[in-house]
Amino acid sequence: MTVLKTSMRNFVAHKGRMALSAVAVLLSVAFVCGTLVFTDTMNTTFDKLFQATASDVQISAKSASDTGETTSRTGKPPVLPASVVGEVRGARGVRSAEGTVFSTSVTVVDADKDKLSPSSGGPTIVGSWNGNDARTMEIASGTAPKGPGQVMVDADTADRHGLKRGDEIGLITALGTHHARVSGIAAFKVTNPGAAIFYLDTRTAQQTLVGRTGVYTNVNVTAAKGVSDEQLKKNVVAVLGRDYKVQTAKEVADANQKQLQSFLDVMKYAMLGFAGIAFLVGIFLIVNTFSMLVAQRTREIGLLRAIGSSRKQVNRSVLVEALLLGVTGSVLGVGAGVGLAIGLMKLMGQMDMKLSTDDLTVAWTTPALGLLLGVVVTVLAAYLPARRAGKVSPMAALRDAGAPADARAGAVRAVLGLLLTAGGGWSLYAAATADKAKTGSGWLGLGVLLTLIGFVVVGPLLAGALVRVLGAVLLRVFGPVGRMAERNALRNPRRTGATGAALMIGLALVACLSVVGSSMVASATDQLDKTVGTDFIVQEDNGQVITKQAVRAVKDTPGVARVTEYKLLDATLTTPDGRTVPKETINAADPTYAQDVRTKTVAGSLADAYAPDSMSVFEGFAEDHGIKLGSTVTVRFEDGGTAKLTVRAITSDEAVVDKGAMYASIATVATYVPADRMPLDDLLFVTAEDGREKAAYQALKSALHEFPQYTVRDQTDYKQELKDQIGQLLNMIYGLLALAIIVAVLGVVNTLALSVVERTREIGLMRAIGLSRRQLRRMIRLESVVIAVFGALLGLGLGMGWGATAQKLLALEGLNVLDIPWPTITGVFIGSAFVGLFAALVPAFRAARMNVLNAIATD
Repeated sequence: MTVLKTSMRNFVAHKGRMALSAVAVLLSVAFVCGTLVFTDTMNTTFDKLFQATASDVQISAKSASDTGETTSRTGKPPVLPASVVGEVRGARGVRSAEGTVFSTSVTVVDADKDKLSPSSGGPTIVGSWNGNDARTMEIASGTAPKGPGQVMVDADTADRHGLKRGDEIGLITALGTHHARVSGIAAFKVTNPGAAIFYLDTRTAQQTLVGRTGVYTNVNVTAAKGVSDEQLKKNVVAVLGRDYKVQTAKEVADANQKQLQSFLDVMKYAMLGFAGIAFLVGIFLIVNTFSMLVAQRTREIGLLRAIGSSRKQVNRSVLVEALLLGVTGSVLGVGAGVGLAIGLMKLMGQMDMKLSTDDLTVAWTTPALGLLLGVVVTVLAAYLPARRAGKVSPMAALRDAGAPADARAGAVRAVLGLLLTAGGGWSLYAAATADKAKTGSGWLGLGVLLTLIGFVVVGPLLAGALVRVLGAVLLRVFGPVGRMAERNALRNPRRTGATGAALMIGLALVACLSVVGSSMVASATDQLDKTVGTDFIVQEDNGQVITKQAVRAVKDTPGVARVTEYKLLDATLTTPDGRTVPKETINAADPTYAQDVRTKTVAGSLADAYAPDSMSVFEGFAEDHGIKLGSTVTVRFEDGGTAKLTVRAITSDEAVVDKGAMYASIATVATYVPADRMPLDDLLFVTAEDGREKAAYQALKSALHEFPQYTVRDQTDYKQELKDQIGQLLNMIYGLLALAIIVAVLGVVNTLALSVVERTREIGLMRAIGLSRRQLRRMIRLESVVIAVFGALLGLGLGMGWGATAQKLLALEGLNVLDIPWPTITGVFIGSAFVGLFAALVPAFRAARMNVLNAIATD
């Protein structure tokens, strides 16, 4: 009980000094709990949606995906005959059956040709209004669509784009553009996370999406009272046989949830990873806090030992303080995490992904995990300072606070740190010289871990060396004040090393990712320059195919010299070694593709692969199956017949553009695939007439004005888009790393604040002999700057080493250019100095306000 009382009194007495450590715990726990609540809420929202929208049993074509999305490369959804509805109605346990038509391969535009698709990346769905939709939607205004001139839109999309009844919209499919006016607006009875949904009457949907009546994409079956979904499925299969895909509501919901879960898992674990980094940085803050508190209370602890307190009691007293800190920070962090999740939901709402607080999900495991993590991490971080406190002898009561550290322990630490760093450096070298990316990535991970731990352990040794260098370069110009700042930073190298290491971790990751991202952009740009020989590429950014009308518009554009069509076909291959390889993709193109994309070959010429009944394979495939020039491969096209094609070229695995592709000519493929099953183009490669590139570029954009789903890009556009995409990804990662950097800044603030308290008498004496308040503030600011710059030098140097090694692995995949983003690195370094200045503002202000006489009288 005495230990608890002592701990409580110490905790309350030093609550101001504990505050920043508590904030670090709060932020880290909040990030973990916020991530879990946010992803659980998304799961709940989609679960409700999938369960509400699924019929008891759903029937679709055999080739349809489990989630029901359109997969056909013809741009039309897979269908089943309308006769299936009549057959199903005769099955036992069926109360009703209704045929529906829907497609996700549709672009919807308003009267100004602006897309009405969600900016969140959610699907655009066009389908027939049916009884199953009527269960989950209610018509808020107007009427359901009747006839080809009417369409109904969901309320969220209408609000987002300002649509109202009577507005004209265009529905662009592979068959052309269908125009209709809004007849009604329907609202979801459950939360719609972000899909844009448009309803037509059944006949119009059939003609618009499929091109003929008498077919459906799905049949929704409702069970009679007392009949389970599983039993109904068995009864339906008994009537229809195995020619169609039959799924229960649960199976459809599970398939949709499984597809969503892969995305949510990546997001959740990535965010938890950044929370883990923040926890790691927080450990340094907590270790520093308790180390300094123990040092400041050395005389107090010595007195406790002198009057009979055991080592265990002193140790336990410090750990109980850490427990109180962990519990306080964690409880507040759990509450802040729920608020963070709600904030993320509001942010997603601004990005067209609607999430309702009615679905807010806080599982009991979330606060339990947050509390457990916060408390365990805090207590573990305080263990070493607590152990050090237990070693304080009763004689320490006769000495000044802050007894010198154990020199032997410092030597052991330095040797251990150097060994770890050397081991990490060797691992990075092994990664950089690896022959295979998979092997190298393992060495890279080990190297990153060992060098990081090594730098943390050897931090005090590095602090002593680097701070002297920084002092000579940065601080000596400030005269005696600069020299005092240098000596203050060197006074306790262990503390300076730990404070700098906290900042080092976040900045090392920033530097590493900057090097990798910049190298990827530079390498891809270099590959585009070397590989792509065409002037323009036309494509649909969401993976939709290019209609025949759009192809004709491109070919008729003035200033265009040639157009290369490019299609993808699924096929099963039988190789010369007798093995069958299912689900391979054949890239069919016009022969001019060999001029548009300069693909390196290890045998033969790519142009020869476009001869009749010829093809190419890639190097790895050829080695695995014993294929050489002249070998025959049997190709069974999924939507056509079987061909025996001769291998005329083997492409290099070093290619970046279309790596691992197998080529054949469209003319060869057309011999074996019926015209009505031939897929539409995925891409068009367009080459302008000599000297007319700029005019052709503008003419192409004008020609495709009626096809707003397609984008025309030249090489400059592609390079800029690549740079923007990687830049956006890096900015998002930097935003997540900002939490760790904020915690590190709190560590600098806390170290300086406690250091000021520790040096109260010293500050009073310096003020008494003439040091002005301005000089005192400058001294503390300079000390903060040198600590921050020390951490930045370690982090940036370490991160650039990691990034350069990672680029060597990327080079094995064809990304050969190492590019160091010096503007970013320089900006981060300069920013670190400003971080130091910012962190010193409050400690310097408080130090300057000290009463000189009271400070001198302080024990």
